[in-house]
Amino acid sequence: MSDPAERNLTPEAYAAQAQRERVLGQRAATVWLTGLSGAGKTTIARALEQALLHEGRACTVLDGDNLRAGLNADLGFSAAERAENLRRVSHVASLMNDAGLIVIAAFIAPLRAAREAARAVVGAERFVEVYLSAPVEACRERDPKGLYARADAGELPEFTGVSAPYEAPEAAELVLDTSVLGLGECVARLLRVLEARVAIPE
Repeated sequence: MSDPAERNLTPEAYAAQAQRERVLGQRAATVWLTGLSGAGKTTIARALEQALLHEGRACTVLDGDNLRAGLNADLGFSAAERAENLRRVSHVASLMNDAGLIVIAAFIAPLRAAREAARAVVGAERFVEVYLSAPVEACRERDPKGLYARADAGELPEFTGVSAPYEAPEAAELVLDTSVLGLGECVARLLRVLEARVAIPE
């Protein structure tokens, strides 16, 4: 990817993020939910979104299936294409944060390097990594889309947790074992972590 300056590009915001945040009454943040397929990322993302909306927070969810149906419809599942998928997601999250929104990103993102790259794009001060640490056995039992069975049958090559590795976060801001914790408790813990992040100082 070439330097924007080499292409005569000068990215800039038309209004200060702080100004937008004052209008919305919140500070922007990106909550990045990572974990194996079946760990509960999308379920928790949607529940957290509803809880935040109930509190009057402006927020949105970025979900893998939704983005691959539109913005990233041209991408497959090779290592390079998965990296590009996450690169695009990171920049979308950053732009939404610039607009003052709280973003909830639900992506496996199995490699630490890819998640750290996302943190760098979004900004460390706005990035909240949340590891859904359900073991693969629990995820297999849920298997809501039947993906593990297909991976076992060889239909899905390079499937995370079966034929491709998952690198667990080493210093996530929050770890939730969704094989033990219920949905309500997971959302409550997320809200507690977010409180200090999104509140505008008096």
